[in-house]
Amino acid sequence: MVQREDVAFDADGGVTLRGWLFLPDGPGPHPAVTMAHGYAGVRDHGLEPFARVFAEAGFVVLLHDHRNFGASDGLPRQDIDPWRQIADWRRAISYLESRPEVDAGRIGLWGTSYAGGHAIVLGATDRRLRAVVAQVPTISGFEQGRRRIAPEAVAKLEAAFDEDERAQARGEAPRTQAVVGDDPAVPASYRTQEAIDFYLQPVPEGVWSNEVTVRSNRLARMYEPGTWVTRVSPTPLLMVVAANDTVTLTDTGLAAFEQALEPKRLQMIPGGHFDPYTTEFDQASTGALDWFRRHLS
Repeated sequence: MVQREDVAFDADGGVTLRGWLFLPDGPGPHPAVTMAHGYAGVRDHGLEPFARVFAEAGFVVLLHDHRNFGASDGLPRQDIDPWRQIADWRRAISYLESRPEVDAGRIGLWGTSYAGGHAIVLGATDRRLRAVVAQVPTISGFEQGRRRIAPEAVAKLEAAFDEDERAQARGEAPRTQAVVGDDPAVPASYRTQEAIDFYLQPVPEGVWSNEVTVRSNRLARMYEPGTWVTRVSPTPLLMVVAANDTVTLTDTGLAAFEQALEPKRLQMIPGGHFDPYTTEFDQASTGALDWFRRHLS
């Protein structure tokens, strides 16, 4: 039996981060895995099944919401700074270390999509981690934006970024836009049907809203976690890459894996960016579990 507890821990700026702690059967201390979601996602967006697979195999699992999202504190809401999320995630590692159920010398990290990029950065810069899984990770925010935004729309997007910056300089709150939407007249981060279906899946009321700050998109276009991939070694790195990923891009994922140093493993799965959570869940979760067993057990 796996127990799930609500937990909270402090981050910089007086912000409380909240998450779920999954505790396996049997006496500890156990190896542990820390998890978080990608761009504008919350823990309720399909991550609990992964956490339970790991916990049922004997790992303590911490799954937290990023600041400004879900159950965690932080203002403005729905605002994403990748470097702040990375700094917060270090506190999550420290929190796991403090738990009596956890063997602090056997902690791994699992990140997906935008947080898959965070996993690469943390794997390269935090040697407390003994294994890293980066699932369909962001490698290059610039390249993703270049392919997602038509060339003739770039000037309008940059103008929106500039107007938002000027408004904040006047003391106004950061402007927002939709995370997903199919109306081309309404700004949105993602427009594909698979993204719409994923983000708009049923979640508890009040947990998530379909909006993100405009400045989050600017920061996303500036974020280049792939530059850190050669520095993850000697921490073992598993990269899970979808064969037809048009969000974080299959080819950039494969190129990053080629640059990474041993020990490393590539797991290719069929389908697109959101299939690891659904149709390819068994393959994606089993591959990650095998990696953690190999390097943490």
